Amino acid sequence: MSAPISAAYSYCEAVTGSQARNFAYGIRLLPTDKRQAMSALYAFSRRVDDIGDGTLAPEAKLVRLEETRALLGRILAEEIDEDDTDPVAVALAHAARRFPIPLGGLDELIDGVLMDVRGETYETWDDLKAYCRCVAGAIGRLSLGVFGTTAGAADSGRAAEYADTLGLALQLTNILRDVREDAGNGRTYLPAEDLAKFGCSDGFHGDRAPAGSDFAGLVHHEVRRARALFVEGYRLLPMLDRRSGACVAAMAGIYRRLLDRIEREPEAVLRGRVSLPPHEKAYVAVRGLSGLDARTISRQSTRRRP
Repeated sequence: MSAPISAAYSYCEAVTGSQARNFAYGIRLLPTDKRQAMSALYAFSRRVDDIGDGTLAPEAKLVRLEETRALLGRILAEEIDEDDTDPVAVALAHAARRFPIPLGGLDELIDGVLMDVRGETYETWDDLKAYCRCVAGAIGRLSLGVFGTTAGAADSGRAAEYADTLGLALQLTNILRDVREDAGNGRTYLPAEDLAKFGCSDGFHGDRAPAGSDFAGLVHHEVRRARALFVEGYRLLPMLDRRSGACVAAMAGIYRRLLDRIEREPEAVLRGRVSLPPHEKAYVAVRGLSGLDARTISRQSTRRRP
């Protein structure tokens, strides 16, 4: 590997380590080439997310997102070489030559962030699911391009479906965790029909649930939905090699533990961001590498198959 490409990957890994602690704990279980490719995917995705979450005016965000889409087009057209001045583009272009990454998923991510910029809200779970498939399901499918699969050709489509579903589970967990932060930014992701059902249509404005609402009921309703998505998505694990399966099990395990905490104390998400301490994340990572979580999860998903 040339020095410019190595430096580009190092930049992406630094971005990942500083900005995505949960993600970083999982991908450290991968061999070097896959870890580097996942870091490149994360760094590009983070750039897209930062545009959507930044302080620019909406019109300026739209311009920046389309510029980023044009850069993705250059990567897809193999117009980026190691002399390019953008380390993320250099790393992602190299990763796409190493692995069969379906880079069109990053186009979907940009579409999802455009939905954020336009301030879209979601009436039903099906509406929210379409958004989640853009911003998270697509990342699951992109990641599968790096991981590869031990499944036969007949099962490859199912593997992509499971990766997509696992992405939805992670995103719904994020939405629950970030309810207060998103409300502060003027965003509401939970379906309007669910908010109305549990008396939360007035939104979240502080560290207490809306007066007269059943906020705990709302959270538990969404937690059950997320758990069902996890069970379906975990069917991916037997289709992956040991280290890729350990990576997925570790990342998913961290989010499942977050979901457990949110379920035990729903109003904690209104007081601040719920997170796991580093030692607990490390424990989950070790279980993932040992295969303990993968075997447990696979048994659970097998028992629930129709």
